[in-house]
Amino acid sequence: MGQRRRNWHLWAGFLLCLLGVVSYFFLFYRWPVTRDVPWVNFLILAAGVVSLISGLRRAFGQSQEFKGKIAGPILGILSLAAVGFFCFLIFYATKQLPKSAGAPKVGQKAPEFALKDENNKEVSLASLLAAPLGNSSTPPKGVFLIFYRGYW
Repeated sequence: MGQRRRNWHLWAGFLLCLLGVVSYFFLFYRWPVTRDVPWVNFLILAAGVVSLISGLRRAFGQSQEFKGKIAGPILGILSLAAVGFFCFLIFYATKQLPKSAGAPKVGQKAPEFALKDENNKEVSLASLLAAPLGNSSTPPKGVFLIFYRGYW
């Protein structure tokens, strides 16, 4: 019986799963396109899981040729724990934001505010309600406000 080859698919899958989790916190959280929905991390994690499955199939299906019957399940469990932890953080833990007691309720009059628009010009609620829109000579009766709760 010859020397069995090292099953690099197991180790590559494990390292890809670790990279998929760790890279979010050190690199991809900086940009909204990869922070809000971490699609790059999901692709890295998927590649890691596919590589792990391939390595496990090699270890148990071709055990005469490849190593990994002991390391494979251990690395697989650790990788699935990392993927599960990441999914728990992204899909559940980050959505557990506290309720905002000071936020206006639906139908309630909004407090006066002044913010800068895209042209760096200050716009207030009073100015929005006083200025006529478009070709109309009458000012609007209301303003539609949308509040986004984010990760900031």
